[in-house]
Amino acid sequence: MQVIKQPLTQRVEQYMEGLLSKKAYDHPSDSVPLEKLELTLPDWYDERLFKKGQRFFWKHCFGLSFVMMPGLVAVFAVPTILEVLAGSGKSSSNYTAFKRYVATFLHFQSWFTYDLKPDSVSWRSLYAVRSQHLRNGRAARLKNKGTISQRDLALTQFGVIGLGILKPERFGLRQEDPEDWEAFNHLWGVLGYMLGLEDKYNMCRRTMDETRQVCKLILERVYTPCLENVPEYFEHMARVMMDGMWAVNGATEAGSLMYITKNLAEVPGYVYTEAERIALQAKLKEKLSGKNENTGVDVSTLIQKCSVEGLPDLPPRLLYLKDYDSWDTIPEYKKLCYGSKYKLAMLSLFMAFYSTYFGRLVLNLYYKMTMFLAEYFPYVAFFLYGIKKSYVDMFKDPEYDNTKNIPNSEYYKPQPPEPWYRLLLSFW
Repeated sequence: MQVIKQPLTQRVEQYMEGLLSKKAYDHPSDSVPLEKLELTLPDWYDERLFKKGQRFFWKHCFGLSFVMMPGLVAVFAVPTILEVLAGSGKSSSNYTAFKRYVATFLHFQSWFTYDLKPDSVSWRSLYAVRSQHLRNGRAARLKNKGTISQRDLALTQFGVIGLGILKPERFGLRQEDPEDWEAFNHLWGVLGYMLGLEDKYNMCRRTMDETRQVCKLILERVYTPCLENVPEYFEHMARVMMDGMWAVNGATEAGSLMYITKNLAEVPGYVYTEAERIALQAKLKEKLSGKNENTGVDVSTLIQKCSVEGLPDLPPRLLYLKDYDSWDTIPEYKKLCYGSKYKLAMLSLFMAFYSTYFGRLVLNLYYKMTMFLAEYFPYVAFFLYGIKKSYVDMFKDPEYDNTKNIPNSEYYKPQPPEPWYRLLLSFW
């Protein structure tokens, strides 16, 4: 009997329907007791393809690591994920965020470096992360602060790699071998499985074409609307993460990274290129349909309705055609301080440089040096937190503190000027 294969679009829609269902959120990341937790490789694991995916990362380690920064910012905009993180008390200050997210990047690095075999560093790292998810998910449920669900794991998976898959040219990524992207997709599919994602919820599908379409729909149905209408404490949790990471990477600057995150997520109004400015004006003219040009266009008419629950009910944001006549009048860009605008300009130069062979060599080396210093000699953190407290052990649970989360409204008020030393360091 001949098996009829489902069309790609139908498979993608079925996946999205399952991922965004209540069942996917009610299904915890793990349902076994911690003492019975065991890691196993999936039946479809291909060692050759997995190692090729690791090599693809190291060929583009600067670009792919940069993908993770706006991706992590975007993850905070998902209400169910933010609820757990904000309620944990383990990343609400610059110091605890520094410890937590440096450990996160060290975990990532181990997965790309070591063979995936029992007792290897990467295997122990995956076990440690999965154990933390299990404990933190149960703690959140006990405190009535949400849960770590299958859906949230998949949405986090998007945060780590999704923007790079959808917009590789923005990060200087390019395929040099016909299997490069397929291998990278397989790598993250395996890692997702090892972290507890069931196959039916794993964002990395069996082919890159399917994964790319899934990423496109996740962006449109979840991340774009979530970043347009962020949940309470998003600003605080995202900014302490960025400020914490500044201790190991002085190029991290909250204002510019927040702007570029919303630009990459296609939030209307956050334009980055002249082509985007022109395209947005064309959309606004189409929506106005001959109305007075001083009429505001509701942003919600330009994006899809959010497919996850928990976003606040806020007044609509209006875009005005005349505001996008030039860069000097773009409202969201005008709000940026000089340092943030400088960082955005430098980002364009860095990515253009990274697209060259020599640039990739230099900036990949810069990434490796940064991670080496983060692990063995985090000298900026020494001055901020003290020498002993600055070293990060990725196998230890994140530290707890009682820092209170600050409401979004406080961040929307005029902010004090940056300290002189941060302004000085922003020029590299």
